[in-house]
This record gives sequence, C-alpha cells and structure tokens, in this order.
Amino acid sequence: MPALTRCLGLAALTAALTGLGTFPATAGGFDAVGSQQKKTSGDSSGPALESRVSITVKGAKTKDGGPITSTAVGWEPPACWYEPYWKAKDFKTFNEAKWSMYESAGGEPEGIADVQARYKKGHPYKDFNVAKNDEGMWWVAVKNPEMKDDPAAKSCTRDPFWVDNGQDPGVPQAIDTETLAGLAHQRTVVPPTEISMAPNGKSTVNAPTWVWLDKGAFKPVSVTASLPGTGLWATTTAKPVSLHLDPGTADAETLPASGECLINDDGSIGEPYARGKGELTPPCGVRYLRSSGDGTYGLEATLTWEITWEGAGGTGGDLPNGTFATTTEVPVQEIQSVNR
Repeated sequence: MPALTRCLGLAALTAALTGLGTFPATAGGFDAVGSQQKKTSGDSSGPALESRVSITVKGAKTKDGGPITSTAVGWEPPACWYEPYWKAKDFKTFNEAKWSMYESAGGEPEGIADVQARYKKGHPYKDFNVAKNDEGMWWVAVKNPEMKDDPAAKSCTRDPFWVDNGQDPGVPQAIDTETLAGLAHQRTVVPPTEISMAPNGKSTVNAPTWVWLDKGAFKPVSVTASLPGTGLWATTTAKPVSLHLDPGTADAETLPASGECLINDDGSIGEPYARGKGELTPPCGVRYLRSSGDGTYGLEATLTWEITWEGAGGTGGDLPNGTFATTTEVPVQEIQSVNR
C-alpha cells in the first residue's frame, strides 16, 4: 500500500505541474524545464513551455478573412526554436521548488541526480549560474503554437543552456529576426477576395463577364513578431499584387488567357464595367462557353499578396508570396434568341 500511495502521489504531482504548462511529464522523473532526464522510449515528449513571442497585427480585419497560403512549395515557418527564457535566479527558484515537491512525494534521489549535477553541482553549471544572473539568460526549447502536432516540433531536443548577454547561442534553431519573420508570415490574415462582376446576376454563354477590384479595396497588412526584453523584432508587410481567375469549368476562357490580372498603378485590378462597353473585351474577366443548366460554376478568385520583412539590426528581405481564395457561384444561361 505505501508503494501504491507513493506512485499515486507522483502521478498527481506530475499531472498538476504539467497542467500548469511549466514543464513536460517525463518517463524517468522530473528534469529541468524543457528537457527529459530519461528517454526510455527513445523519443522526447518535446518542449512544453509556451514561447514569449508577441504578435501584433495591423491592417484590415474581417470575420470572413483568413490566413494566407504560401506559394513556395516546401516552405514553412519553424516548428520549434530556442529562445532566452529564464534569469538565473528564477530558473533556480523554479527547479528547486520542483525538486522539493518531487522529494516530498517520495521520489527517489537518483531520479533527479543527473539534472542536479548538470545545473547545480558544476557539471557543467554551478548553482544555476546565479553568480551571473544579470549577465545572461537560460535558453529553452519552445514549440510553435500553430504547429504543436508537426513532427518537426520535436526536433528541438537540447536541454536548457546558458548564453551570456551579447553572445551568439551557437546552436541551430536559435531564435533570430528571420525566425520572427517566419512566425509573422504564418500569422498574416487577409480580408476575403470580394470581386465585382458585370453582369452581376446571370452570365451569358459567349459573352464576357467583367471582373474587377476597386481601388482601396485591399490595404497592406502588417504583422510584427517580437521577443520582449531582447530587442529582437521583425515586421512583415503583405501587399496585393495580382488576381488569378479560375472559371470553375473547362468550358470557359479567362481574360487574359493566363487568368492572371495584374494590379493597376492606382491599386485597382481590372476595369469596372460601364454602359457602352458591351462589345469590348475586359482586361480581367471570363467568358463561359457552355450553360451551367440548373446549376452554377464556381468562379474562384485568388488574390496574391507579396510579402516583405524588416527586422532589428537592419535585417530584412523577401518572404514567399501568400494567396487567399474566394469562390463565387455564377449561373450561366444560353444566349436568348429574339423572335421577330
């Protein structure tokens, strides 16, 4: 019975601390934040700390908008990274409290011996580096909150490590302005692609349907990702550059033939229809060649957003373009003959 009570106590303690989101539950006892002492399965449960990165969005927001899709095949923001997280005194306070709870619950000394040696007894760190409290920080692994279930989120497996102020962490996946730019790209949300059309009701077989976006319909969207207290920041800016039309059927032609309508100098796309333009070919539009019968064709309008970034220390550059698509259902009727 005592053994059962001790096991239940450890299980409850593990569940309580894990529920606080402070560190992962491990198979072999409690370790320092963001690491495991024993990996009996050969796989880490991964970092459990939440990143301190802050995200700020500026630009038009609508309830019908959504995140952009990268046009670059294979590109994605980092699934995990290392970032400065603890001052030395805070790291010591947390871990010693955790170890005390572990021991009070009946944990065996060997369950925390390795981690105590690493961070407290000089192998390689002495007393959690408290003597250097204001000279650096403990860096830990964190997961991208948008990619927690991605297998790549388990690739940051280093135990917490110390980095002096102003020093390069010297490890792959250490957070920098480019990392922050990728996170800002991932959090970019744009308004829906609401196109104007003429005719606005039913389109007619072989007659062009004009498509356009008015000037000012879309404004640049900026997203800033920053890490408080470090001076690290990056801001991405997304600007619309073109509209791609997919008529939703092979029995149609796009205007122009590529289906790509470029943005005009004034920020508009295409050209509004007006009386007297009925015999003209629109610079942006579609021509349906077959009736949709009792149904409709799904005209997909995909707006491409060009994304650039700038960050601390004069960093910056281009990121993969992003797209956001909206579908409009278009009924298409046969040409109406006139009986004389």
